[in-house]
Amino acid sequence: MRPLRLRSAVLVLVVAALAGCGAAAAPADAVPVQRLTVLGTVPHDPAAFTEGLELDGGILYEGTGLRNRSELRELDPATGAVRRSAPVPDGAFGEGVTVAGDRIWQLTYTEGVALERDRASLAVLRRVPIGSQGWGLCNAGDRLIRSDGTSTLHFHDPVTFAETGTVDVTLEGSPLPELNELECVDGRVWANVWNTERLVRIDPATGVVDRVVDASGLLTADQRAGTDVLNGIAHVSGDEYLITGKYWPTIFRVRLPS
Repeated sequence: MRPLRLRSAVLVLVVAALAGCGAAAAPADAVPVQRLTVLGTVPHDPAAFTEGLELDGGILYEGTGLRNRSELRELDPATGAVRRSAPVPDGAFGEGVTVAGDRIWQLTYTEGVALERDRASLAVLRRVPIGSQGWGLCNAGDRLIRSDGTSTLHFHDPVTFAETGTVDVTLEGSPLPELNELECVDGRVWANVWNTERLVRIDPATGVVDRVVDASGLLTADQRAGTDVLNGIAHVSGDEYLITGKYWPTIFRVRLPS
């Protein structure tokens, strides 16, 4: 979500959850780790500290982070070029974004508010308080789904942003924290797991992770220099997605297992 730092206790929980039982016999509810398929690439601004990514109406929306540098951007999905952008006000740290009709919601990290923007102008219309940190955000149709860095997903009304419920996310029976950028697709939620190169798919009705995808090795060693973590998922159609990361020079067109 933010610049890379180590939090050993949390990382141990994440590694344990993703690793399962190691050499021991796999539990009955074990989720196999699958690989994605790269279909192509699109250039990406290597100065973008990507926090949110969503494709809607032929426009790729990107929320970027860092204080005094955060923006909401409209990108050309074919070329990665920035068509226009608007800053996050007051130097706030921008986070996940999602489209909701003629509005765009953009989270802030620790400022305690979600920004409602006019989609046509990108102007901020109002600031709505949220009860915890803002990390990832996606639109599930009748509700928005937000992550806050814990193993909990929060549900919000897409018009008022009032919180309407929560669900605790588990992988093989254990809580899975550090849920980051989100993408809602066909009744499931894809999420980056911060500080890893894995994506997980979550059933928001139960919180259970039913897919784990290994997204390692996308960048070459030369491309990796100066980059930060994998972060950014945008659904294209069917099983095709766009994924990228903070300071990454490339957006990857990929196929995720259905």
